Amino acid sequence: MPHLENVVLCRESQVSILQSLFGERHHFSFPSIFIYGHTASGKTYVTQTLLKTLELPHVFVNCVECFTLRLLLEQILNKLNHLSSSEDGCSTEITCETFNDFVRLFKQVTTAENLKDQTVYIVLDKAEYLRDMEANLLPGFLRLQELADRNVTVLFLSEIVWEKFRPNTGCFEPFVLYFPDYSIGNLQKILSHDHPPEYSADFYAAYINILLGVFYTVCRDLKELRHLAVLNFPKYCEPVVKGEASERDTRKLWRNIEPHLKKAMQTVYLREISSSQWEKLQKDDTDPGQLKGLSAHTHVELPYYSKFILIAAYLASYNPARTDKRFFLKCSGIRRKSMFLFCFFQTSNHLLGPKPFPLDRLLAILYSIVDSRVAPTANIFSQITSLVTLQLLTLVGHDDQLDGPKYKCTVSLDFIRAIAR
Repeated sequence: MPHLENVVLCRESQVSILQSLFGERHHFSFPSIFIYGHTASGKTYVTQTLLKTLELPHVFVNCVECFTLRLLLEQILNKLNHLSSSEDGCSTEITCETFNDFVRLFKQVTTAENLKDQTVYIVLDKAEYLRDMEANLLPGFLRLQELADRNVTVLFLSEIVWEKFRPNTGCFEPFVLYFPDYSIGNLQKILSHDHPPEYSADFYAAYINILLGVFYTVCRDLKELRHLAVLNFPKYCEPVVKGEASERDTRKLWRNIEPHLKKAMQTVYLREISSSQWEKLQKDDTDPGQLKGLSAHTHVELPYYSKFILIAAYLASYNPARTDKRFFLKCSGIRRKSMFLFCFFQTSNHLLGPKPFPLDRLLAILYSIVDSRVAPTANIFSQITSLVTLQLLTLVGHDDQLDGPKYKCTVSLDFIRAIAR
């Protein structure tokens, strides 16, 4: 246990619960355990580290890689077969197409000497993808210990709660374990643990404190923060390497790193450029907007009509409906001076934010700004759906007998200018 505490930080409670559930190697463990929590909360790392450290027989399967029933079942059986035949050094590939075959073959594989008298653990990572497979798969895994009459525990790792899994017909309830998000203190401790050997722990901890002070409000993903810490640390050390500052001169170190952290803030999560490109950018003091990427809006690849649909959506979001006749009709009448003064003193619509608009208004504006005749075909409606999927448009209303769906444009004026070119 002391070794585990040094390897798995800030998850002592979860490790203790899992160890108590696992029990002794020859004891029957809980049939199924459901572990959930947000991304980068340590679910996979803690489970894998615990099973490897305790040297428990287990197979780890990612449900994203095994996206069909056959791939998933064969992956589990072949990994178990490899465990059971590791001493002999020879194993044959197993084929399996149904869950009934899986239970039968699972019994055969687990009769090996090294698996017979101890608990076998099956870990299913990204378990939310099981919901898209056959209906009998999830209930079958939950009751695998009973169906196979073997000492087996199935662990489900997911980012969504158990209530989203539970079938309407009912099923065996697993033991549910929650992994909460890391607090800022936990992140400080974990990231400081990775300090390079050539620098003191206090120096690296001060750097991590600065990094979290900048990024914690917008990013709490441990993987992303660890990536940012490794990427920007050479720039933080630059004054120390050049002899311009000491490790305790935090003010000078902060002034040196501050503009580079602001640049990194523009591309959090996006991974638009490689680490080598980012290092070159820091050396040349280049603005990240000069590099091609989504955040810089230097290139936007959309289908032909999708560009016009997005422009029409922007016009509908930021212009009142009463101005459509004046803007999009050739003969809209003469504006009166009083009306001009009224509009002049109105608050800018860009300050008020985008307003929702109905689908009919979007299509009317689209027809008026496209030169050629556009028919309201399934192609047009599918492109509108694609823009919603890409989160360039937001669906703020659902189908209704009176109003119909309403949308809202979520992109900026700079984005519209980029696609208009």
